[in-house]
Amino acid sequence: MFPYKIKEDFYYVGVNDRKTELFERIIPIPYGVSYNSYLLVDEKVVLFDTVEMSFADNAIEKIKIALNDKKIDYLIIHHLEPDHTSGIKIYLNEFPEMQIICSKRAKDMLDGFYGISDKIITVDDNSELSTGKHTLKFIYAPMVHWPEVMMSYETTEKILFSADAFGCFGTLDGRIFDNFIDPSIYDKYIEEMYRYYVNVVGKYGVPVQSTMKKFEGLQINMICSLHGPIWIDSRESIFKLYDRLSRYEGEKGVVILYGSMYSNTEKMAEVVARGAYEANAKVILHDVSKSDISFMITDCFRYSGLIIGSPTYNGTIFSKVQDILERLELRGLKNRTFGSFGSYTWGGIAVRQLNEFSEKMKWDTVGSVEVKQSMKISDYQNFYNLGRSVGEKVAGL
Repeated sequence: MFPYKIKEDFYYVGVNDRKTELFERIIPIPYGVSYNSYLLVDEKVVLFDTVEMSFADNAIEKIKIALNDKKIDYLIIHHLEPDHTSGIKIYLNEFPEMQIICSKRAKDMLDGFYGISDKIITVDDNSELSTGKHTLKFIYAPMVHWPEVMMSYETTEKILFSADAFGCFGTLDGRIFDNFIDPSIYDKYIEEMYRYYVNVVGKYGVPVQSTMKKFEGLQINMICSLHGPIWIDSRESIFKLYDRLSRYEGEKGVVILYGSMYSNTEKMAEVVARGAYEANAKVILHDVSKSDISFMITDCFRYSGLIIGSPTYNGTIFSKVQDILERLELRGLKNRTFGSFGSYTWGGIAVRQLNEFSEKMKWDTVGSVEVKQSMKISDYQNFYNLGRSVGEKVAGL
């Protein structure tokens, strides 16, 4: 109900969504999500972004308390995606005097989504706006992760309003700043940042790198994203995380994904996992028929070793495994050490196709193992060696 003062003249006026189960109706969010909005009360009053329609009344109530009878001069829209703008008409009805500031691409999208074409000011990359005591510099960030995205940098307090960049899933639950988060909970937000990046931003590594170059020379004391906590103490590590992910640089670890109809491929996966583990590698094992795909592709991005197992199913790769391959190809995952394994009943195809996929992705294929029908005692060492070879290479042994 109440605004939260984050700095002199600046307020947090966002909301928490604990009701939505699937973000963008595809990504599970077991911890919910926040829709962040911020307010600058200066000689000119600036609202940074709105929130999803269902929560607009809640956010507006906070804004009115912070305004103390002042009016809003400008609404800055950093990103047009409807989780941040579907409530915009409710805001315009409450604050009809405010003008909208956005990028040139966003102006067309405002008309397309909401039929809004009046009282819009478009700004250029690196242009500035004085609000009195404060100056805002606008930074274009196209394709992070929509083409109209921009950010704002406040030059006095050194605050970066970063749109969706550096965001994560998870409601805030009173923890507005990262340094308010209990260490036992902190890792949850970092894990959800990985998953947010991979599933929402992950395809756009090159644009992320281009945008991060624009931060060079800027002192940034606070990162205010549109999702998740405000990053203060963690900001350097958050920048490094984004830099690593957008370069497709994995941590030392092996992800093993397998599809199995009757547990034959599952038994192989366990032997492969033992080999990787005994090479002192971190091992993450997923049954593709049970783990949610958003978690699996996140692990594929996070770790540099990837081993995939599949039976030949209807003359091709097991369909749940194929879904993973399509997601990884869509996101252009690079720089992986790869291995494959599987089984077949009368015609072996899946492992060959997995290796062809690795070649297309330009991954480093270490080896593959395929058997007819089921794994025999005589096959055990081959599967073990596959896991160990990938594990040793990832570990640099």
